[in-house]
Amino acid sequence: MHTMWKGSVSFGLVNIPVNMYAATEDKDVKFRYLHKECNSPIKYEKVCPVCKKEIKEEDITKGYEYEPGKFVIISDDDLKALEGEKKGRSIEILDFVQLSEIDPIYFDKSYYLSPRETGDKAYNLLRQAMNDTGKIAIAKIAIRNKESLAALRVYKNLMVLETIFYPDEVREITLVPGVPSDQSTNKKEMDMATQLIDNLTEEFNPAKYVNTYRQDLLELIHKKIEGQEIKSAPSAPQSNVVDIMEALQASLKQTEKKPVKRKRTTG
Repeated sequence: MHTMWKGSVSFGLVNIPVNMYAATEDKDVKFRYLHKECNSPIKYEKVCPVCKKEIKEEDITKGYEYEPGKFVIISDDDLKALEGEKKGRSIEILDFVQLSEIDPIYFDKSYYLSPRETGDKAYNLLRQAMNDTGKIAIAKIAIRNKESLAALRVYKNLMVLETIFYPDEVREITLVPGVPSDQSTNKKEMDMATQLIDNLTEEFNPAKYVNTYRQDLLELIHKKIEGQEIKSAPSAPQSNVVDIMEALQASLKQTEKKPVKRKRTTG
């Protein structure tokens, strides 16, 4: 697994040297864009619209557009000066909170942390203390010149860092149009909806959920590679149920759990 960041977890006056690894991977099937005439991959070039010239990497700089068409130039040295010595190499723990206090809307990306060099003892101490107290840590970290808020928690026997959004990065729900304001519900419909939730309630098992679209897409690709004829799959039957009560009744019937038959024991 590739180490994407090296630094330390700052826990009071205790520093735990760690390596950081990406905890997830993008498994989306990616396509190349080709020239339809000859199937050659399309090349994208950086071209200045004023000079009409192709621009090389060393000719590009960063600019912030503070007014339409007006930019202030920000150099790499400017960014390094902001980054600072400690900020770029440390996961600084700020507070400890309950995981249940953080709404999932704040979570962004996950990273695994492992101890390095002489960090084993301090790593194990923090991991055990967080396990015993049931708390997670809120911390700050800078990754690729971007400062992020993060949640540090224990996952199985591993420390995991989850970058989380700052409050001003989460859009206000009042901006969402068309949300019904009427909170009143029909009691019978509510009872049936609750029963439907009960019928569909299971213990969470992530292994049961499969990306069927990706599987179908890869199967299609392999068939095309082997030169097989591609046939369209039949369309799934569409439900014509539009009445809520009728839909709930049909759903309850469909999800009704059959009682488990117990074997009779002979005395």
